[in-house]
Amino acid sequence: MANLGFIGVGIMGKPMAGHLIKAGNTVYAYDVVPAGVEELVKLGATACDSNKEVAQKGDIVIVMVPDTPDVEKVLFGHNGVVEGISPGKIVVDMSSISPVATKEFARALAEKGVEMIDAPVSGGQVGAENAALTIMVGGKQEVFDKVKPLFDLMGKNITLVGGNGDGQTCKVANQIIVALNIEAVGEALLLASKLGADPEKVRTALMGGFASSRILEIHGERMIKRTFDPGFRVRLHQKDLNLALSAARSAGLFLPNTATAQELFNAVAADGGSDLDHSAMVQALEKMANHKLGG
Repeated sequence: MANLGFIGVGIMGKPMAGHLIKAGNTVYAYDVVPAGVEELVKLGATACDSNKEVAQKGDIVIVMVPDTPDVEKVLFGHNGVVEGISPGKIVVDMSSISPVATKEFARALAEKGVEMIDAPVSGGQVGAENAALTIMVGGKQEVFDKVKPLFDLMGKNITLVGGNGDGQTCKVANQIIVALNIEAVGEALLLASKLGADPEKVRTALMGGFASSRILEIHGERMIKRTFDPGFRVRLHQKDLNLALSAARSAGLFLPNTATAQELFNAVAADGGSDLDHSAMVQALEKMANHKLGG
């Protein structure tokens, strides 16, 4: 069994860490919000007082926090991981952050004799709770091989995409596809409803054809039933699309539909919906149409 550190035990990190504990691993946990750590302690985790302490005690340190600045602070800030970690240990960043920053973080850790791999996930809270996450990995093959048994406890579709940063690039691509699918499902169901068709029956019919998708299945139902509790929050998808658009600008690439999806998320957020599930993008479409699904 492994000696693990886990930093960031919120809506995603808590169930992920829970699977590691239940499998018999020793887990040292820390979060700026103590509630998640307290729940993990009941499962057998040991609470730590800082990121530094987690790095001192864990041989493999897993990070699961919201954004690039958060990862930078966890790793390199006051009482950060680099202050406690020793050569030969491994940092696994499972957050969704900038691919460019990830490469910089990996280089800085390598100078201290510490290997890093990026391993962002897809599947949301349900995937985390059911150990069914898709995990997209960037890093060295030999480091991936060491960590793979831990990934197997948290996910089902686990792929080493390439070197440091490539896991994050894959996650950005994933978030583009998800956002554009949400937008497409919202438009389709809204049109059906506006023309007088029952959107639920339209959704059922479409599930049997080439338009079928997980987004249509799960988020189409959310849109129709108005169940916008997260899930995956609008503000987090905004963050991911910002990463996509920023990377595209640096590469001289134009992503027009990604930009449109981001503006729709921005409209929902501006109306107070930042913490709604990302399927609530349909609300922006509804306002422009002056029509709600089934309304």
